[in-house]
Amino acid sequence: MADNLTKNEEIKSEETRVPDQKLSKKENTAQVIKFTLFSISAGIIETLTFTLLNEVFKLPYMPCYLTALILSVLWNFTLNREFTFKSANNVPLAMLKVACFYLVFTPLSTWWGTALTNAGWNEYIVLFGTMAVNLTTEFLYDRFFVFRGTMNTNKRAQKEAEREAEKAAERDSKMNDQKEDE
Repeated sequence: MADNLTKNEEIKSEETRVPDQKLSKKENTAQVIKFTLFSISAGIIETLTFTLLNEVFKLPYMPCYLTALILSVLWNFTLNREFTFKSANNVPLAMLKVACFYLVFTPLSTWWGTALTNAGWNEYIVLFGTMAVNLTTEFLYDRFFVFRGTMNTNKRAQKEAEREAEKAAERDSKMNDQKEDE
């Protein structure tokens, strides 16, 4: 049974793969804007969680940061997969790829965050600087690795493509009608 599920997931993943997608400048800009806005919302979650743990529970930097980071990553992944990259790829596989990013990013950011706060830096300056590094590096990682070849494959993207095709067909039809009238 488990083998069948894995095979079905692989087949589904291959069905939704789009080779070497070329996005227009408008689509790339929209992706950056959406990713940034969703990352800001994740940053709010991260900041509120960090603040609660730091100010109310008086925990050290590391557990505050790690808990806040995990919550924000789950939020950000979910929204960006659905709305920014519009990917229908294998969710566990995509999440595993994101987890690999955080296997590198988390120890490094925890190390520099702890080192900087121990050196007297304000926790929030360190947190916001780390969030800026995270936003930039994760966008590039997601765009060119996690969702590469699977962007615009979910139902939302398919409906948008159908609407665009209908609009194009209507424009073509109107242009043909105008030519015939001439």
